Amino acid sequence: MIHNLTYKYVICVLALIWSSASAYADDQAATPPVDKAQFDLFNPVPDDAMRSFSTDRPTKSYSPYTVDAGHFQYEADIASWTYDNQNRRSWSSVLVVGDPTIKLGLTNDSDFELALAPININSAHDGNAHIRADYFGFGDIDARIKVNLFGNEGGDAALAIVPYVKAPTASFGIGNGYWEGGAYMPFSASLPDGWVLSITSEIDILEDASSAGVHPNFQNLINFSHPIFSDTITGSAEFWSDVSTDRDAATQYTVDLALSWMATSNLQFDVGANIGLNNSTPDTQFYLGISQRF
Repeated sequence: MIHNLTYKYVICVLALIWSSASAYADDQAATPPVDKAQFDLFNPVPDDAMRSFSTDRPTKSYSPYTVDAGHFQYEADIASWTYDNQNRRSWSSVLVVGDPTIKLGLTNDSDFELALAPININSAHDGNAHIRADYFGFGDIDARIKVNLFGNEGGDAALAIVPYVKAPTASFGIGNGYWEGGAYMPFSASLPDGWVLSITSEIDILEDASSAGVHPNFQNLINFSHPIFSDTITGSAEFWSDVSTDRDAATQYTVDLALSWMATSNLQFDVGANIGLNNSTPDTQFYLGISQRF
């Protein structure tokens, strides 16, 4: 049953991407975009030719749009707190402060991204065994390249591919100490009445919980967003799933809600909550974020 649903999901996503790509190609044939291929890291895109500000936050969804060549952007949690009440006597929490993703536009359709997590506080309390463990330290570093496949310069849809690698830089008790990696494909499409649909599918190659080898891990999400109150405030809602092929890892599901506010054309603030839907998923995650482009 699960395999059939997954198959149908993949077919629907591919059909949607194909139809959007065809529509985008028709738009491009009718209205050729400004040629920005001449710009690169050392020859920045002029400010008046830059795309609209786009971020990979809030929520877990990613944007298919890259940072304009020669420009710099950061996106960060000011603070993020995750809490899991496993039973009446045991709980765990994770507090992350200031975890920036730094982006640098390389070409018109690609950028380099580095995700850091310098301040992590992990706590776990086992009331039955009367044990509490607290860990403080630096997190892992993710490096990735985003390549836009279509839609970067306009149109009703856009798609990108983003390979990444995780370096095991985390302190003891914060990370698992292994190199890991994978790739994801963020897709976005404009819907009627100002709605935007975002779909991201991801495959990760992760270390087994038993450290006996590696296994594929699959993440998928579907996100809907729409301006509320004004054109500068956007509300988002999404469903996210994480399915592992490691028999010692449990499947996770969340519903994620967020608001973002464009304070200026290059500055955004956001707030959000992720709500676990099953026992193997942390109960709640709350965060406050900021993003800025230069």
